[in-house]
Amino acid sequence: MGAGVIPRAGSQASQITFPSAVAKRFTAGIRWANRRWGYRMDFTGEERIAAPRDMVWEALNDPEIMRGCIPGCQGIERLSPSAFEATIKVKFSLFSASFHGVLTLSNIDAPESYTLSAEGKGGLAGFARGSADVVLKARGEETILHYRAKAELGGKLAQLGARLLDSTSQKLAEGFFSDFNAAVVAKMAAD
Repeated sequence: MGAGVIPRAGSQASQITFPSAVAKRFTAGIRWANRRWGYRMDFTGEERIAAPRDMVWEALNDPEIMRGCIPGCQGIERLSPSAFEATIKVKFSLFSASFHGVLTLSNIDAPESYTLSAEGKGGLAGFARGSADVVLKARGEETILHYRAKAELGGKLAQLGARLLDSTSQKLAEGFFSDFNAAVVAKMAAD
């Protein structure tokens, strides 16, 4: 079972235990920073995809596939071979926020790895920024997608509380990986 730790100033760290279904997909180490600076999260995990590495790499760089896989994605457009512009609407319990921002690819080692950096503004709700190192490893006819991501939320979003932000992040990650895996497998079957 996966677990995450939330350090708290002046006290011992407390332990958060994630359900086993979530732990199979990823574990999250979560750091809480001063509300003035924002809320920071670190995620690491992997996803087994029943498709060859070249096909998974192609899907990771296809705006149409990504639009269908990113929960709440209202639009994504390629600005250059290494940059995308996106609008994503995220629901946080009783309210939702739309983020508009830029996704940038760097450290590209096709078809094995890249770093995806993102920064978006959500108006009065605040901002979100982060980066993810993505590595694809071929395992026979399958691909193992490994990732290590950092995210930071600021503004009103950072005041929502750890439990709400963690559960929303968890749902977004599960939704993305489930949809991405299905899209890659469907594309492979169509080809």
